[in-house]
Formats: sequence, C-alpha cells, structure tokens
Amino acid sequence: MPLPTFAPSILNNGYAYRDSIGVAGQGQTVLTYLTKRYRHSDAETWTARLAAGEVTLNGQTAHGAERLRQGQTLIWQRPPWQEEPAPLHFDVLYGDESLLAVSKPSGLPTLPGGGFLEHTLLMQVRKQFPEATPLHRLGRGTSGLVLCSRTRAAASGVLRGWRDHEVQKTYRALASGHSEQDSYRISTPIGPVPHPLLGSVYAASPEGKPSLSVARVLERRADSTLFEIDIYTGRPHQIRIHLASVGMPLVGDPLYGPDGLPLSHLPGLPGDLGYWLHSARLAFAHPVGRVWLELSAPVPKMLAVHGEGV
Repeated sequence: MPLPTFAPSILNNGYAYRDSIGVAGQGQTVLTYLTKRYRHSDAETWTARLAAGEVTLNGQTAHGAERLRQGQTLIWQRPPWQEEPAPLHFDVLYGDESLLAVSKPSGLPTLPGGGFLEHTLLMQVRKQFPEATPLHRLGRGTSGLVLCSRTRAAASGVLRGWRDHEVQKTYRALASGHSEQDSYRISTPIGPVPHPLLGSVYAASPEGKPSLSVARVLERRADSTLFEIDIYTGRPHQIRIHLASVGMPLVGDPLYGPDGLPLSHLPGLPGDLGYWLHSARLAFAHPVGRVWLELSAPVPKMLAVHGEGV
C-alpha cells in the first residue's frame, strides 16, 4: 500500500460552534465560559474575538460580561482558517442502500475537530455520499476500515450491536520492544488524566472506565513487535493506551509512554502522527436482514507479516 499523498493546506469557509448552556454554565460570564470551554485559547484571545463580534448570545452580539442562563444559545462564528495538509482520498470497501464501508488513510481525521473541518473523512465521503455518517471514529494517525450508515435505521441497528458487544473489531499495531508473551489480555481502565496543554487527555487511570483488549503476537522484529488486537470496548485511544500500559507503546507514538500515561517530557497531542495502527476487520450482523458481514481493509506494508500479500 503506497504512502498517502497529502493535499495542500486550504482556507475553509469557517464554522459556527454552537453551545446550549446547561446547569454547569449557569451564572458564568460569557468570557469565563468560553475560556473554560475552549481551552485552546486564553482569555485575552477570547476578549479579542468578542470585540470583533464573532460571538452571539441568543442571536445578539455578546461582549463577554453577560451572565449566562440555562437554555441560552451561545455561538462562536469562527472565521475561515487555514487547515493543515491531509490525504483526502479514501477507498470504498463495501456499499449497499444502508451501509458504506471505506478505508481511511493515516493523517486524515475522521470528524471535524482540532483545526480540521474540510480536511476530514466525513466531508470527503459526503462529496460522493451526502447521506453517509461515520458510526465510529479512528484517530487521525490510524488507518483502515470505517463503517458509515446511510439511513437512521441502519445507524440504530449497528450502534445497538456495538452496545451489545456483537460487533467484532480487529486491529493491527506495531509496538516498541520485543514481546516476551505470545498474547495479552489487557483490562487497564481508561479515563481522563492531566495533560500540560489540553488540561486532560484519556490515558490509563484507576478511576477510568472498564476496558478490554486482547493482543496476539503476529511477528517479532529486531526492535518491535507486530500485534493483532481484538477490542471489546471502545474507549478513546484504547489500543495505544493498553499496549503502552503493558510496557509496549506503539512505535513512534508521540503521546503515550510505557505506563499508558502521557509522556513525562513534552507529551504530544492525541492527533499527532507517527505511530502505526490500522483498523483491519469488522464483523457484524447487517442491520437489515441480519446477514453476517465480514469486512476488511488492506494492511499497510509496515503492518504486514513477512511474506503476507498486501
């Protein structure tokens, strides 16, 4: 599989970030709420945006000192911004009237966020299939199979199967070091922990939610180990965290260290690239007719067993 070609950076059309004020926001000023809600910007930056008229409260221009009430609508109309380069191609792996399965390249975010809007799988897929919606999210650096719904009924059926643990999900990952075990059953809980730039990030945490992955060695290399992993829960960054928690972080992972926690010295961000992880297989009962489907995405050469056709 060739390396993805990155499309150049683009100036998008801007985006309206909409918040419906809940109990937690009651009584806060607009400025305080925005600074806490969007931690990527400090109070000084938000003050400038308010002065530029980018924020409205219930349709009226907000100035920052207004006290919020539950049920109000706060909108930040972000002006157009320059998006980072990203590979914009995808391959269709399966399609019918209800479902669409595509293969996402590493480097393309699944959904808008983190500075990406047009350069996302969602936006690219909808150029060809306007009704399609991804039913799960792969990390920006993770390649492989993404399942999309084309109808509400299909979405409900697949997500119900996900909740009932009826969907089989298999990945491949390249981990640092030489595994002494042939397999691992990893149940490290996953939850938010402190991060110096984001405030918090998901990682190994005793107070986190129960999580389960089963990793099997496919191949041992000079200084790394190729794993096949089945996941039985869908926590954020689960495989990256779980393999790191047993002392085998992914090769090139800029965020997680050998304990499943953010690296102690200048940890990266969740969307940073450099690691090797691939969504290889999904198996589930089709929401219409309940026929058993097994879908797979071609494996990148780096994640192929020696001699395996890719």
